[in-house]
Amino acid sequence: MHQIETQIDIAASSATVWSILMDFPAYPQWNPFVRSISGEAILGKRLRASIQPEGRTAMTFRPNVSVVKEQEELRWLGHMILPGIFDGEHYFQLNCLANGQTRFTQGEKFSGLLVGLFVSQLEGATRAGFSAMNAALKSRAEGSVSADLTPSRPSGVSS
Repeated sequence: MHQIETQIDIAASSATVWSILMDFPAYPQWNPFVRSISGEAILGKRLRASIQPEGRTAMTFRPNVSVVKEQEELRWLGHMILPGIFDGEHYFQLNCLANGQTRFTQGEKFSGLLVGLFVSQLEGATRAGFSAMNAALKSRAEGSVSADLTPSRPSGVSS
């Protein structure tokens, strides 16, 4: 088994971060790593996820949703070719911090017969992709918080 895990603190509530993560149709607008997800985040349902590490070809997976905890965790399990050959259990976890921020953890546990052959690629491209997505999520969530806090002005009123 091999595991990759990344974290980032986001100055937004877990509700805000969760709503961005669950808005699958918007992924192509902001997500530089998980280029698309379709399907429903419902336990046992199958998703269609396309990832594209920078400088690499896109890969599409059909994982099954294994955990959905509102504003806490989304987890899925995918297989390449057949179960046990190269499996990936991907997860997004949200933890509320005392300061009103959210700690976002993204990770994947890789297992199967072929994992050892790909460890260096996993560490490079996959870790970089997770970090790029985390930064983009932070930017989007903190931008939406700022937009929520900006007072609206009546039309025709300038500053």
